Amino acid sequence: MFDVSERNKSLAFMILIGGRSTRFGSDKGIFEFMAKPLISYQLEIISQFNYDIFLVAHSQLQVHAYLEKIDFTQIMAFIIDDRKILAEKSVHSPMIGIYSGFKELRSLGYEKAFVLSCDMPLIKYEVVRLLLKTIKGYDCCIPRWNNGYLEPLFAIYPVNKAFEKAKYNLENEVYKLIRLLEEDWKINYIPVEKEIQRLDEKLLTFINLNGPVDLEKLIKMYSQK
Repeated sequence: MFDVSERNKSLAFMILIGGRSTRFGSDKGIFEFMAKPLISYQLEIISQFNYDIFLVAHSQLQVHAYLEKIDFTQIMAFIIDDRKILAEKSVHSPMIGIYSGFKELRSLGYEKAFVLSCDMPLIKYEVVRLLLKTIKGYDCCIPRWNNGYLEPLFAIYPVNKAFEKAKYNLENEVYKLIRLLEEDWKINYIPVEKEIQRLDEKLLTFINLNGPVDLEKLIKMYSQK
């Protein structure tokens, strides 16, 4: 167990790296883009804030692969998926990583968690800062598009409440990430087109890398940054 007794417990960053990357063909987080792993772009941004960073992996084997590729001094620790709650079920969902991460952060005393997916390498410092500034007074802070679509993997959650909801969801085979949100939470929905786009004109923050086509788009967008 790592010692976090003297740390800032108001919030922690939690990056999910345990996805299967089936369509992509390799581990997205450590895929080298412009001579460095994709996740390094995220770490360079969020390490500028005074909050601990945790990576949630699917196995110890994945942890070893990351230790060989990233600057591990930028993170507090790895968290391994806790699949005991699933019994013998063969389920692959980000909900497992979220449950596992919240479970560990809860035991360590963190109040909130900024959850990120490792396949969003072009997150903007200004957008991260916006969510961190606007979480005050709310349980949850999450971007929302004009069409109502939410960004659950670029959002801040209340650790205790979200852990309980993630646990309930897994026990009841509910895997949609938007089902993490509860009606009685005080939620700050950040308008993407109205507020976030002012800080990130091309909305690079929300580019997901799922396959080769997305990689080509990423190269084009990065060159225009």
